[in-house]
Amino acid sequence: MKSDISERAPWLIRRIPAGGGMEKVQDLMEELRLHTVCQSASCPNQGECFHSGTATFLILGGVCTRGCRFCGVPKGQTVTVDPEEPANLAFAVKKLGLKHAVVTSVTRDDLLDGGAEQFAACIRAIRAMCSCTTVEVLTPDFAGNVEALRIVLEELPEVFNHNVETVPRLYSTVRPQANYRQSLEVLRQAAQAGIKRVKSGLMLGLGETEAEVFDVFQDLLSVGVNCLTVGQYLRPSREHLPVVDYVHPNQFKKLAEEAHQRGFIHVASGPLVRSSYHAGEVFGK
Repeated sequence: MKSDISERAPWLIRRIPAGGGMEKVQDLMEELRLHTVCQSASCPNQGECFHSGTATFLILGGVCTRGCRFCGVPKGQTVTVDPEEPANLAFAVKKLGLKHAVVTSVTRDDLLDGGAEQFAACIRAIRAMCSCTTVEVLTPDFAGNVEALRIVLEELPEVFNHNVETVPRLYSTVRPQANYRQSLEVLRQAAQAGIKRVKSGLMLGLGETEAEVFDVFQDLLSVGVNCLTVGQYLRPSREHLPVVDYVHPNQFKKLAEEAHQRGFIHVASGPLVRSSYHAGEVFGK
């Protein structure tokens, strides 16, 4: 079992930008009782994003009901859904002057709709307060609840994102409470709802083969996904899955070229790419 030591891959070392941008975003989140996935999931890009005044909002609390073995978001006792969260989130979007807002959530299998109505309320609140801001949602699978998914899709977010995360062979190890085919069906429903940018993402370094990654590319295209992110898995703690391999930047470049050739209209592929990193670039923002 290999340990996750960044010195094995010098291209993963990031310098934290100087300045007060990071503190500004953190203070605003605390003031409005909001969470960001940047902090909850220990994203390696949070210093860069916070410094530039951007963040990916994490709704429905900061505790997840699932125990995916790759994810750093805390698991355990969930909190009551905050009815003020949509308005507070929209105010944060306005305060930060965001041109593109990304809204994701913890997985809430304890809620009948999986939190779908809160997603919809956040979309509506952002549009009411920030009419020029495009909205991207990164949703869970809603445990296969088609009606819950429809609640979100009816709001027609400019980007709908749901990550498959890894190749099918590794699901029982990496995502034991998820189902690859179910995730593909979520993405298919989004494409069929008329959403123009349907997006998904993969982590590498968990033991997948290149051929398996290419197969996932094809599966995603077959259900209507046209935007793709590919990044390196980094171990959040010793309790999480170890890194099997640090993928070289040249391999990420090769995968990006292959994805473009196969038909994806937007591809972000690199060691530190995450599903919402520079998300606005799908619109040239």
